Amino acid sequence: MQCRRQLLWLPALCAALVLAADVAWKSKEINQWNEEDVRQILSDSPWAKTSVGIISRLETEDERREGGKMGQDHGVGFDGVDAKGSKPKVVDTLRGAVDPRRSNQPLMLTVRWESALPIRAAELKAGAEPPTLEGDGYRIAVYGVPGGYFKKDPKSLGNPLKKDAALKRNGKKDVKPSRVEVFQKEDGLLIVYLFPLSAEITRKDGFVEFEARIGRVGVAQLFNVAEMEFRGKPEL
Repeated sequence: MQCRRQLLWLPALCAALVLAADVAWKSKEINQWNEEDVRQILSDSPWAKTSVGIISRLETEDERREGGKMGQDHGVGFDGVDAKGSKPKVVDTLRGAVDPRRSNQPLMLTVRWESALPIRAAELKAGAEPPTLEGDGYRIAVYGVPGGYFKKDPKSLGNPLKKDAALKRNGKKDVKPSRVEVFQKEDGLLIVYLFPLSAEITRKDGFVEFEARIGRVGVAQLFNVAEMEFRGKPEL
């Protein structure tokens, strides 16, 4: 993820030198937002970004054995992440076809700062039920993670993902999530992370990077804290 982090910082820093184009929803009251305003807030705003995740390749059995493991991993981020029909048929394998699951694959995801007022308001305007977790904190959600149906409850599904996620800032210790839950949607899995308010994220931090590994799915997204204001107040 180190290389990906370096690639993320450069365009974000360059963008900070240019004034962002004004958008219609900023000058409106919430009750005046239309469908286009809501769509933009939830998909392309200071609190919501389309992010290119990476599905890491399947390890070979030799690699698994060298690492002291037998068989492939299962669970959130492992089961159902590969496109249906991606596994070569026996006849294709005999002909020397390359298994596409043995190489890294890009994946389009949406990363939202769910605890921000504009996101919560836009979700309600859209008739969507905002994902909620117990406790106060900064909530960040990853939408679009592929996967099948899992029988465990959201908290049990999310617990293994806590160790592989963090908020990162220059010159400060990484912030780990206090809670993670996994919700099953029609269009994929929704992973919600709760980070403690004790992290005290402020405009002085400049940029905050959210980074997570969800099984074989890796995602990293940068947020410009200076842009995350609404009606002149920070919204995180």
